[in-house]
Amino acid sequence: MLLAFDVGNTNIVLGVFKDGKMVTNWRLETDNRKSADEYGMIIHQLFAYEDLDFSEVKDVIISTVVPSIVYTLQHLSQKYFNKRAIVIGPGIKTGLVVKYDNPKQVGADRIVNAVGAHAKYGGPLIVIDLGTATTFCAITPDAEYIGGTIAPGIKISSDALFEKTAKLPKVELEEPGTVICRNTINSMQSGLVYGHMGMIEFITQKMKKELVAYCEEAGKPIKEDDIRVIATGGLATLMEAGVDCIDVVDKLLTLDGLELIYRKNKKCRRRISEEEIQQDAMKYEGKL
Repeated sequence: MLLAFDVGNTNIVLGVFKDGKMVTNWRLETDNRKSADEYGMIIHQLFAYEDLDFSEVKDVIISTVVPSIVYTLQHLSQKYFNKRAIVIGPGIKTGLVVKYDNPKQVGADRIVNAVGAHAKYGGPLIVIDLGTATTFCAITPDAEYIGGTIAPGIKISSDALFEKTAKLPKVELEEPGTVICRNTINSMQSGLVYGHMGMIEFITQKMKKELVAYCEEAGKPIKEDDIRVIATGGLATLMEAGVDCIDVVDKLLTLDGLELIYRKNKKCRRRISEEEIQQDAMKYEGKL
């Protein structure tokens, strides 16, 4: 089995794959203070709850936007699964041609989402990830990742509104049903939810035009109607209900992308010796 970690700023989503198919998935809080053993015991309990054999995990792959947690999860992988995990980053085969000015600056989650979306839905594509940040990524039919947009996520906006104002309360993120609201709670919900929906519609509309122009200039013309918009992330369903531009909500897109990248890289895996594993473990524990 393959254990995949999608580590975001707020949550860690774990997926278990067997023979290329997802068996189950879980969501945990991202916590830099937890040790490898604490995460190991939590995951062991989750496996037991699903009646899965912990010892059947043969490999581990990690995508993270939280660099400080890599050491913890790598230590976990080596201690509990005797494997040095694949970590998404430079040198990993993805099948994408990244057109960013500096490809190393593209977040691992954005690359993994693009790989998963292009494999599942073809191109051209716009992938929207509605997590702690809201990201938009444009991918051509030839699997060229040409760039995108990063905006504050709706939860960040909500927290900022609460923390930076003296009298405004913390509110649940749900549609109030109207934009002309008669109380503070609904007024805040309207601004947060409908404001984010409006941003999604506007950026997607402009990105479609720029993606069409890019492909036209490259000599491979497409139409706006050819571009599919895929949304993922914890708030994708909430946003999709109020916009017309999202074609598909795929909440497990990142995990699927990780499994696809694993297949592209597993033949290049080098077996590491017990001595290397022990050295890495000592390094993560601060003994080297």
